[in-house]
Amino acid sequence: MKVAAIQMVSGCVVEANLERARELLARAAEAGAELAVLPEYFCLLGRQDTDKLSAQEAPGHGPIQRALSDAARELGLWIVGGTLPLREAPGPGPAARVRNTCLVLDPRGATVGRYDKIHLFRFDNGRERFDESRVLDAGGEPALFELPSRDGHVWRVGLSVCYDLRFPELYRAYAAQGADLLLVPSAFTWTTGQAHWEVLLRARAIENLSWVVAPAQGGTHENGRRTWGHTSIVDPWGSVVACEPEGEAVVLADLDAARLRSVRQQLPALGHRVL
Repeated sequence: MKVAAIQMVSGCVVEANLERARELLARAAEAGAELAVLPEYFCLLGRQDTDKLSAQEAPGHGPIQRALSDAARELGLWIVGGTLPLREAPGPGPAARVRNTCLVLDPRGATVGRYDKIHLFRFDNGRERFDESRVLDAGGEPALFELPSRDGHVWRVGLSVCYDLRFPELYRAYAAQGADLLLVPSAFTWTTGQAHWEVLLRARAIENLSWVVAPAQGGTHENGRRTWGHTSIVDPWGSVVACEPEGEAVVLADLDAARLRSVRQQLPALGHRVL
């Protein structure tokens, strides 16, 4: 199955970000991808955290969700929509906090999966300060979906977002449920990405003998923030088979189900678990 991990440098205007995302998704479809995965905050990387609240949508309503649905249907793609700010219910007014939500859309444009980011990022080194809990509510449930690819393999896909990558128990739970593909849409900071991004992605692939697809924000944004980028696709042996360091990009790779089976037969570590 050919997949596309899409790297963006999203800005402060939702409409402009949606337009760029659509163009990149079209490139993925033209290249023959069956699945395209957008990065975290693909629709908005604002000037301040509270900008997410002004862009919030209720489930099933709003321009961001409509744009994802239209793109999936018109391009014939499975799309995993990075993340968008979603409130729990329509309600009479905007919520004070939202979920950082990853939606899965099938090629008919139907939403067939949802994951709310469980682990909320907090970091303070004296120069950079981030605390997602100021505007986000944490999710509480892992989420898997099944994707029947054209080659006849049914991929079991585990969803995660960015900071989740530091918590291996989430991915082990997915592996225990038969996941063979792990998605990690992200917006790693330049500081933490330099230190930890590749080693964490490779570790999650090796531990779980799974493919890992990790689209990222990558560049200097309109708000002055610099994200690490290095959108990557990692095979079940832990080898990085595709990577784009910085800037807008459509990173492509063919995920080979036979390679997956071979690695798991040669090293049946998932069956050797004791704890």
